[in-house]
Amino acid sequence: MSEPQSLESLIGWDDLLTEEAQQIRASVREFVQTELVPGITQVWEDGRFPDEKTAAFAALGLFGANLEGYGCAGVSNLAYGMALHELERCDSGYRSFVSVQTSLAMFAIHRFGSEDQKRRWLPEMAAGRVLGCFGLSEPDHGSDPASMATNAVRDGDQWVINGSKLWITNAQVAQLAVIWARERGGRVRGFLVERGTPGFEAGDIPHKLSMRASHTGALYLSDVRVPTSAELPDGVGLRAPLAVLNNARLGVAFGVLGAARDCLERAIQYARDRVQFGVPIARKQLVQKRLVDVAEEVVKASVLTAHYGRRKDRGALTAAQVSLLKRNNCRIALEAAREARAILGASGITTDNHVLRHALNLESTYTYEGTHEIHTLVVGRALTGEAAF
Repeated sequence: MSEPQSLESLIGWDDLLTEEAQQIRASVREFVQTELVPGITQVWEDGRFPDEKTAAFAALGLFGANLEGYGCAGVSNLAYGMALHELERCDSGYRSFVSVQTSLAMFAIHRFGSEDQKRRWLPEMAAGRVLGCFGLSEPDHGSDPASMATNAVRDGDQWVINGSKLWITNAQVAQLAVIWARERGGRVRGFLVERGTPGFEAGDIPHKLSMRASHTGALYLSDVRVPTSAELPDGVGLRAPLAVLNNARLGVAFGVLGAARDCLERAIQYARDRVQFGVPIARKQLVQKRLVDVAEEVVKASVLTAHYGRRKDRGALTAAQVSLLKRNNCRIALEAAREARAILGASGITTDNHVLRHALNLESTYTYEGTHEIHTLVVGRALTGEAAF
């Protein structure tokens, strides 16, 4: 029996990553292994996010990591992506927590906010003293945000907002919500709504079978009045929230590969330890084929993801490339979790062995930040020039 190679050696990460990205990957990996992995089974079964860890996330510089200025770390998108990769190796909920804070809420302010808004909110968010959420999806309008029902009416020097948002990560704990609403005349606008504003409430989504170690909720706005200074001055038109979503999808693609990697590594170890018919099942051809099929897809996706991360750092990443990557990585990660569960047999259904927890989480990543089908049509339009939405 020869010494097995690691999945990372097959990928060749060291040739793909900058020194900065390698250092961040190592520091986040240590944090995940010591602070998050030991408790993940319990918090997932309890259906709660460990809010007591928020300060530790901030201390690592994860909030706003790839943003410039305002107390943010300003690291590359490649380095930030590897941080998310390591977080999701533990659980999708942890990566989502950082992604929503950084790539949705903070990025929306950084990209479309006024200088006063940036100075007021971004340093507090980078330090973890203010948590944010991103309110775009609605109960009846997920993949079709152009049909959003949440509306904003100008009343003197205020806006009056009515509507609801659903499937909002961090909704229950966010002190600041980026809310997208349609004004009279049809244009979409972004607003910053603070917790405690009269008429603004957040609620739970009970009975989740996925993303259980995550705050996922609903936002309700009933005659919520905000001053005109709460407008995101450059966040006008549907292009604004779509640009924010497009920004966040690379992080999702990096993250889900972390979950796939964890599933594959656990399946490999199980196959080496599990003896049937007198030998480890790792010696069986059918088991090896399953492992190789998963590893092949993870390796290819890892190389492409690093390449696209570098393209984003150069400002060269296109929307179609983001859609292709998010679509591909979420699909293969979900398949990796399912294959790992099959290799583990009955042991694969327990939370102690983690792979089915990953599979349940990955069912959500397959859908959010643009469904698999919507990304298919984005790439299809890029290839044919014809829109099939």
